[in-house]
Amino acid sequence: MSDAANMYDAGHIQVLEGWAAIRKRPGMYIGSTGEQGLHHMVFDVVGRAVNEVLAGRAASVEVTLTPDGGVRVVDDGPGIPVEATGNAGGSGVEALLTRMHPGAEPGGRHAVATSLFGTGPCVTNALSSRLTAEVWREGVHWVQEYARGVALTPLTAVGPTDRSGTAIAFWPDTEIFGTAECSFAVLAERFRELAFLNRGLAVSLTDERPPGGARSVRLRFPGGARDFVAFLDAQAGAPVHPDVIGFEREDPRMSGTIEGALRWSGSHEQRILSYANSEPTPHGGTHTAGFHDGVAAAVNAYAREHRLLPEEAPDLGADRIGDGLTAVVSVKLDQPEFSGSTRGVLGGAAVRAGVARTVRRQLGTWLEGHPEQAAAIVGRINRGTRQG
Repeated sequence: MSDAANMYDAGHIQVLEGWAAIRKRPGMYIGSTGEQGLHHMVFDVVGRAVNEVLAGRAASVEVTLTPDGGVRVVDDGPGIPVEATGNAGGSGVEALLTRMHPGAEPGGRHAVATSLFGTGPCVTNALSSRLTAEVWREGVHWVQEYARGVALTPLTAVGPTDRSGTAIAFWPDTEIFGTAECSFAVLAERFRELAFLNRGLAVSLTDERPPGGARSVRLRFPGGARDFVAFLDAQAGAPVHPDVIGFEREDPRMSGTIEGALRWSGSHEQRILSYANSEPTPHGGTHTAGFHDGVAAAVNAYAREHRLLPEEAPDLGADRIGDGLTAVVSVKLDQPEFSGSTRGVLGGAAVRAGVARTVRRQLGTWLEGHPEQAAAIVGRINRGTRQG
């Protein structure tokens, strides 16, 4: 091989920036170019709208799947700022849709991350054959059009308005995604989770694609985690006790809040769902460990005090206490610590201790106040222990 053929210098390095880099390697930003990637695009746009609601600036979010393959996300907040932002110039709309990190967004416990990658609407814009942004703000209706991440028009005032809010409609690029389509069921499941975990949130999802007519669902759950457990428990058989036990508490020692709910049923299945800042943690972590610690401590303390266990018997184990238990554990932290890049396991020793304290105290108080249901719970666990 000649020296010329073997030469490698800076001229051989290809530098891709902005939308070109995203389109070259879309999987790095949304995980796949199939259905999963499409859902991440939707979640990244919906995330901005959801955080408007959680910040108290909006009341609801509407998501529509259109017959031509588009997705439209609308909120009734104050509208994205239209004035120039930062040294780079351009409106707040352009910053949101063309920059990976357009500026300070609400963070910590007061915001949700709706997708694993959290890259924001700029990636959705780059991977869409076209995108339309509409803003209703301070009496003016603004519109801007994009194609594959590039602005086709400036942000333009098209008339007066008496409403406020933002609408982002996008059409995923078939050159990248082929024939993949968004799943109504998958989107509805994630939006349902968000509505359960954030009781002030209302999300509607409408699918206009079915030839037989549109279908839609509106998701809002004022009962929060209690409603979530009741929903999960619907197929678990008859409950051992009628009440869903719920609690919510702020703990400065873990710089966050804990919300949880639980109920035992006649089933032998244990189902515990856990979340950190509204993100699923499928592999658990310190919040689930603390939950198990707190439940075991409260149940054993109650059973001992009320002589529902023989003095010589060992404490009821966490595995037996969890038999037939359905629970939701949700923590919202200022600075969550995750183990690994997939964010599936929550860390932080203070979280385990904080959740255990809250669960032991709140569940113990509930058991004392509901002696008949408490006896049924301990009896159910004892029967399971003897059968085991």
